[in-house]
Amino acid sequence: QVQLVESGGGLVQPGGSLRLSCAASGSIFSISAMGWYRQAPGKQRELVASITNGGSANYADSVKGRFMISRENAKNTVYLQMNSLKPEDTAVYYCQYTALLKTYWGQGTQVTVSS
Repeated sequence: QVQLVESGGGLVQPGGSLRLSCAASGSIFSISAMGWYRQAPGKQRELVASITNGGSANYADSVKGRFMISRENAKNTVYLQMNSLKPEDTAVYYCQYTALLKTYWGQGTQVTVSS
């Protein structure tokens, strides 16, 4: 059974940085896209960033220039470097993998940006 495990969330002051990681355990093959989503209280889950197996990245307008997604294919791991964090970035962050037409989700990690 495939599980995605996120880490790296926490409390940070505005302007600070965090790095999220998501690692897959279990047998998972042919991962195509990896991505990060977030959901703030009372809001719908939204795409933050995604990256193809070729390394092509896509970002939400609200995080462009501040966040960077990367992946280590050999480790089935995806990262999200978040810089210049703002209070509006506060949310639960989820990683998502797509492999052989199946979608896998992590359990989520809380990111809180507050002074």
